[in-house]
Amino acid sequence: MSDLILTSNAQGIFTITLNRFDKKNALNTEMYQQLCQHFKDAMTNENIHCLVIQGNAECFTAGNDLDDFLQCSHDEDLAALEFVSTLAEFNKPLIAGVAGAAVGIGTTLLLHCDMVIAANNSKFKLPFTQLGLCPEAGSSLLLTQRVGHNRAFELLVLGKTFSANQALEYGIINQVCQPKELLSITRDVASSIAELPQDAVLTSKKLMRQANQTVLPQIIKEEGEQFSRLMNTEECKNILSSFFRTK
Repeated sequence: MSDLILTSNAQGIFTITLNRFDKKNALNTEMYQQLCQHFKDAMTNENIHCLVIQGNAECFTAGNDLDDFLQCSHDEDLAALEFVSTLAEFNKPLIAGVAGAAVGIGTTLLLHCDMVIAANNSKFKLPFTQLGLCPEAGSSLLLTQRVGHNRAFELLVLGKTFSANQALEYGIINQVCQPKELLSITRDVASSIAELPQDAVLTSKKLMRQANQTVLPQIIKEEGEQFSRLMNTEECKNILSSFFRTK
């Protein structure tokens, strides 16, 4: 197994650190497969009370590895779509520590987190339509619920970049901090949660999520179908090919 994703498990906290910094933590198929396995293992491990996902003080993730996506565009079961389903099913507290780039899935996965700490150097962006694609990870539902239709349209369709302070205002994150403080604050938040009675925490999360539990899987399925369809359109392929020609 490669070192694109690092993990640690201590004091009830399972920490996933994205570790592909030379590519701004762009997620490829191998990384999605590892993430799926780690999330599934964490769900069944009674000693894990909280999961943390993070990069470092400079970068969270630039989103999907577009080159990898182009190569996998004909696959019926994209690893990214499996990860999205796994993320939506995750039943334990999920905390994210975000800095720098948080693009595409780097933002939409935060909508599944229970708490998000972001450094003030964070830049959030959802460039789906610019790439000829559509929202994913249930964001067409979750972001609209969070910020309302008009703001969600602005972020998901126009793809406007927004800052950590704006993300705080929109209710997407819980706290803004200095980059050098990010990982320690994220760890402290996770520790506070891991020390609470686990049954009470899991029950509370389940109750808070139950209103979406019927509709969210269907939304994710429909988004995935449309995302896969759009990936195989000539328009999307031309946009992605043009992206690589101009790099």
